[in-house]
Amino acid sequence: MAKQIAIASDHAGFELKSILKAVMVEEGYEVLDLGTDSKDSVDYPDFGYAMADAITSKRAECGVVVCGTGIGISIAANRHPGIRAALCHDVTTARLAREHNDANVMALGGRLIGTEVAKQCLTAFLQTPFGGDRHAGRVKKLGAPPV
Repeated sequence: MAKQIAIASDHAGFELKSILKAVMVEEGYEVLDLGTDSKDSVDYPDFGYAMADAITSKRAECGVVVCGTGIGISIAANRHPGIRAALCHDVTTARLAREHNDANVMALGGRLIGTEVAKQCLTAFLQTPFGGDRHAGRVKKLGAPPV
């Protein structure tokens, strides 16, 4: 069975979301598209929350969110326990988000990142495993209440 990936965006990220969705389908992933479905103005928190729900309810293993900068939608997703959304802007940040932080959501800025770089980020994010070891304790603390 193919890995189930969720994808969501607001209006500013719609175009990039559509491109990345096509790449994932072409690569054989099962894609759960959580919207939006056009460039009509919508509120990014609604789509960040939808992503969080898709992952915490196990309808998707991981996800990709896109808004204008990637900042707002990543903040929205990260408000939910169990979500580790990382704003990525190049291959290195996408790879390290997975390897060091076990990120389960990658956020991108549709108005800031080029299409080819976004595709490279997607590949790195989906293909990089969590490194575990010295990072595992740190990631565990991300889900714990502050001391």
